[in-house]
Amino acid sequence: MLLLETVAVAFSMFSALPMPQFEWNRNNMRYALCAFPLVGVAAGALLVGWQIICQAVPLSQLARAVGFTVIPILVSGGIHLDGYCDSCDALASHAPAEKKLEILADPHIGAFGVIRLAVYLLVFLALCAELPQTAGAVSCLALVQPASRAASGFGVAALNCAKNSGLVHTFANAADRHRVKVVCVVIWAGCSLAMAVCWPFGGTLAAVAVAAAFWRYRAVSYSQFGGITGDLAGWFLQRAQLAALAALCIAAWLQQLV
Repeated sequence: MLLLETVAVAFSMFSALPMPQFEWNRNNMRYALCAFPLVGVAAGALLVGWQIICQAVPLSQLARAVGFTVIPILVSGGIHLDGYCDSCDALASHAPAEKKLEILADPHIGAFGVIRLAVYLLVFLALCAELPQTAGAVSCLALVQPASRAASGFGVAALNCAKNSGLVHTFANAADRHRVKVVCVVIWAGCSLAMAVCWPFGGTLAAVAVAAAFWRYRAVSYSQFGGITGDLAGWFLQRAQLAALAALCIAAWLQQLV
């Protein structure tokens, strides 16, 4: 029962998928971050399913790219993209850390958030259109979903929070941090290995891209905000997925040159 509650808490918080509702407490939140990558498994499975549909119908390359772009957003309910927009507004302000945190807390989206959201979606869509229609490439794209979430869960357990409130602080305080870090690293490593098996060159580049995005996330969060927040975690997740997608496309392009 506790396992079901733990998974339900993770899906209720980080996805728009219907789940049984339980009261959150320290017991069922203790390992909720370990279940966070399961949301990525669901998103990845839907991406693979969409690829199968596109090949069976067949649909146009544009329709395929649109599906790859919107499926992760629909699964998450846009929670991570919302954090991306808020973080873009805060970073574009060039204000002191305290003011940046106030911008993150503002429920309204600013001009820079709108602009960068539009650019993000266009770039993501274009890269999805360029992604090879091979089983290896699509499998890697699907595996990026749990891999990036495992890295995000690790960050919540391992990095300092910018403030003593908010959902990230709540999840970090409730978590068994040591075990969460171990589990998330194992999941990330397993996903990375699976990507390397599916497509040795592209999968390895994608795994490195997720790791590089995490390094950037930590550096920006500490230097400009004094720690991580829920919005910054969403900012990282979206950037990690975009970086991994770009790495897959670059790998395909490089292989064509050889």
